[in-house]
Amino acid sequence: MSKIRITKQFTFETGHALYGYDGKCKNVHGHSYKLSVTVIGEPIADKNNVKYGMVIDFGDLKHIVKEEVVDIFDHATVFNQNTPHVELAAELKNRGHHVILVDYQPTSENMVIDFAAKISSRLPENIKLHSLRLQETETSYAEWYLSDNQ
Repeated sequence: MSKIRITKQFTFETGHALYGYDGKCKNVHGHSYKLSVTVIGEPIADKNNVKYGMVIDFGDLKHIVKEEVVDIFDHATVFNQNTPHVELAAELKNRGHHVILVDYQPTSENMVIDFAAKISSRLPENIKLHSLRLQETETSYAEWYLSDNQ
């Protein structure tokens, strides 16, 4: 049976700041992120299976990505927990804002690594995360590929 890749795309709004950075991104700002999630596997060959012919139901993939990434990061502000931004994070939380503290600099590169781990851990055993593409702006994105990380 042939291996097939399928991709589902997601969008979410997230703010962040890069502590110690020497450019404008040291300031709190936000992006309209576009996340493309590509998985690889063999289509289900069992004709009695309701998902016959599918690698994974797009709805099932959507459920995983929404729970692990979109519902958490959408309209949140992300800060590195190991920086003075924790004081700003605490103030924002006290004012009712959705703040996420991570143990990394919240660049697109690091976020896509984080997302890959979260999504991979939820996929069925016979399906692998092939790649992620996190688009931060119209012209800038970070990509993660399984083949580069084995």
